[in-house]
Amino acid sequence: MKMIYTNVSGMKDFLILGFPGLLPIYYGPVSALFFFVYLAIAIGNIFILAFVIYEKSLQKPTYLVFCHLALNDLTFGTVTLPKIISKYWFDDSNISFYGCFTQMFFVHYLGSVTSFNLLVMAIDRFIAICVPLRYPVLITNNIISVLCGLAWFIPLPLMVTTALHALTLSYCKSNVIAQCFCDHISITYQACGREVKIVQVTALCIAMFCLLLPLAFILFSYVSIIVVILKMSNAAGRKRTLSTCSPQIFITCLFYLPRCFVYVANTVGFSFSLDVRILLVLLYSLLPAALNPIIYCFKTQEIKQTLIKKLKKTRIGIDIKLSF
Repeated sequence: MKMIYTNVSGMKDFLILGFPGLLPIYYGPVSALFFFVYLAIAIGNIFILAFVIYEKSLQKPTYLVFCHLALNDLTFGTVTLPKIISKYWFDDSNISFYGCFTQMFFVHYLGSVTSFNLLVMAIDRFIAICVPLRYPVLITNNIISVLCGLAWFIPLPLMVTTALHALTLSYCKSNVIAQCFCDHISITYQACGREVKIVQVTALCIAMFCLLLPLAFILFSYVSIIVVILKMSNAAGRKRTLSTCSPQIFITCLFYLPRCFVYVANTVGFSFSLDVRILLVLLYSLLPAALNPIIYCFKTQEIKQTLIKKLKKTRIGIDIKLSF
């Protein structure tokens, strides 16, 4: 008898597995670690947003892109971490069926938005260094705002399509999500029917478009920037120019290199244990969100100098009040 699969699923919820090899005695420390990571993401990125909004001198194209990245990182941490903290802190592994799909949508949507925002950041640096005389005309706050708006909009219909496509499948396997949050691979792995492969391949093509298209221009722009820097005869000028784009290079490497490593490893047939795979996904998903504010503050001269001036003024003000 031929079995017919429909999009009707008997599952009412999913269970977040987390790290399958983790012993219960480590649940408390792991939940505390995730909680501190979330605090670092929240405090760091809220600080960047508030500091740039408050400090008028920093409201320039480069720092507006930083704000969009900070908002993206803050949202990503808020979407993913509370559930896994709840699992290890309160032993609450359940997430509703549609709640899991909602989380999956935001995980992939926000990752795609980051990729396109990094493209905007690369465009900003490319024009600033390679065609500096045209920079004031080509790159303004309004133009950067439009480009960042497109970075938020372009992945939206693609990721809505991906989520709705996955919802058409029948889910008749286990309801256990072998990950710390719901993602497309983990969800569709539990689906049945001949359509599963089509849904997975379609999602992979969309993911590659959102990652590789921006990456292609980013690589081109930074190679062009390095060529321009090497052609400079003034050593001080080379160092100063390199310092202006080093934060962007750090941020881009944090986002792309771990992802490329995992994809290449899977392609060549190098397999990871489930715990290691989950850890790698967490690292390349959450590490940039936690470290980016530090890079903004300590690798961007203007933000660092403005912050130091503010701290000095605050300290002098406190000293004067104490003297009275």
